[in-house]
Amino acid sequence: MLRERGWELSLLAVLLVFPLAVQDAYFRHLMILVLLWVTIGTGWNLLAGYTGQVSFGTAAFFGVGAYTAGLLAHHLDISAWWGLALGGPLAVLVGFPFGWISFPLRGAYFALGSLALGEIMRLLATVWEWLTEGMVGILIMQTFVSKVPYYYLALGLALASILVMELVTHSRLGYYFVSIREDQDAAASIGIDTTKYKMISLSLHAFLTGTAGALYMNYMGFIDPQVVFSLSDISIMAILVVIVGGVGTIMGPVVGAFVMVAVQEIFRSGGFGGLKALTQAVGGDFLPVLTKYITQAHVLAFGVLVVVVIMTLPNGIVGDWSRIKRALRRG
Repeated sequence: MLRERGWELSLLAVLLVFPLAVQDAYFRHLMILVLLWVTIGTGWNLLAGYTGQVSFGTAAFFGVGAYTAGLLAHHLDISAWWGLALGGPLAVLVGFPFGWISFPLRGAYFALGSLALGEIMRLLATVWEWLTEGMVGILIMQTFVSKVPYYYLALGLALASILVMELVTHSRLGYYFVSIREDQDAAASIGIDTTKYKMISLSLHAFLTGTAGALYMNYMGFIDPQVVFSLSDISIMAILVVIVGGVGTIMGPVVGAFVMVAVQEIFRSGGFGGLKALTQAVGGDFLPVLTKYITQAHVLAFGVLVVVVIMTLPNGIVGDWSRIKRALRRG
């Protein structure tokens, strides 16, 4: 057992000592984002990877959790940390009526409905200005100056999400999820209440994502509708994290989170500042223009990466790890 889990335990040991060994606030920030994406990706993986219900509405639950924390501090003068306790349950409450309406339908209705849910929540947060401050956003004072407490909170949340995944997938509940994914009619024919168990899967997804949103609010200190209800930056990113890492695998979201955050930051920062330094050293007009376009091309890079993964590793990095090892041995 320890041999099989060796790389996972090694990764955990590295993560535990990372903020103590690395003092640079920038890299600590990136690791906090990675850990948040582990939690969000794990929630999406439960719903889509194990239950077969593809969702484009992750941003709806993430935004609800973030606004729960923000509104507590902004309107009620209550610590935003209470959002960690309330953000998940409120996200579940938002998802429940949506799932109750969508799950009895077949085909792509749930995916389309989840896309609409995210946009509805974004529009509500935009126009409901007396509550959410609209596009002005909500600003709160961060509790800690250091990033270390936020790092360990994000790490604890990521570990908790993976533990939930382990417990669910190795229980009767997990077998019900997989049976629904593989053949919903066959699952229903042997007495499985498919709507009920899809609702449970959706609730787990919403709870984990809402809690991650609440932690994001406490960490960043500022949110607005375009940030936390973003289709591309939240909902699509969650899907890409799992596809790249491995759909239907426990450690897929972990690997996918590292890869996607790294790719995004390489483009956003121009190779971690390398292009900017090269531009200053060489001069001229071409490199500044090239740097500008490269720093805005992370979405294109995501698309190329996903196409390459689907063509070469259809089960993701973790799902096709044995193929990768064989290829490395041959190489």
